[in-house]
Amino acid sequence: MPGAAVVVFLGPSLPRKRAAEVLQADYRPPAKRGDIYQAAREGAEVICLIDGVFFQECSVAHKEVIYALEAGARVLGASSMGALRASELDVYGMEGIGSIYQAYKSCRLASDDEVALTFDPFSYAPTSEPLVNIRFNLDLAKEKGIISEESREKLFLAARRLYFPHRTYQSMLQEGSKDLPPEEMDRLRLFLERESRDFKMEDALLALVRAGELAEPSSPG
Repeated sequence: MPGAAVVVFLGPSLPRKRAAEVLQADYRPPAKRGDIYQAAREGAEVICLIDGVFFQECSVAHKEVIYALEAGARVLGASSMGALRASELDVYGMEGIGSIYQAYKSCRLASDDEVALTFDPFSYAPTSEPLVNIRFNLDLAKEKGIISEESREKLFLAARRLYFPHRTYQSMLQEGSKDLPPEEMDRLRLFLERESRDFKMEDALLALVRAGELAEPSSPG
């Protein structure tokens, strides 16, 4: 598709500067109700939904994604709102990308709350940690033998009980590490400081690479 117009809805999942290093596109703020429809109306050929609003305004409607698909746009979803919508609409042609999409698709994740977070309204820098990152990093720590299954479960439940704007690794440890082995908690703090992964960012990068592939003109046959 020569000259394909690529629209990306991006906020706290990935810094805009880093995104632009991966893909030159029309970057827009987290999508709200009607934004996907508007992008399709404007002729976008590839629409990459990464971040969207959850509670501040009405979120992206299923019908507008279907409209964009019927209008001929390729619609990708990953990381946050995009992963959630893709898990619901891939049967209509929306393409889901990444581990978070797969977790929603397999019903390991079900709630919007898993990917919700707060962020600076100007820079989009995250000011809380999404539950999905906490979940997956605790799983990694357990797999590496850093913490036990019992500790993983208690810490995750403590994180889930926190209201999403208050979720951080520090608040999780404050709420959930009581009565857990101190040596495990010391190992976990070190792991989180040095080895924790940002799964939302990883999936966002994968989605941008895929959008770039779709935007490239087809090679002559």
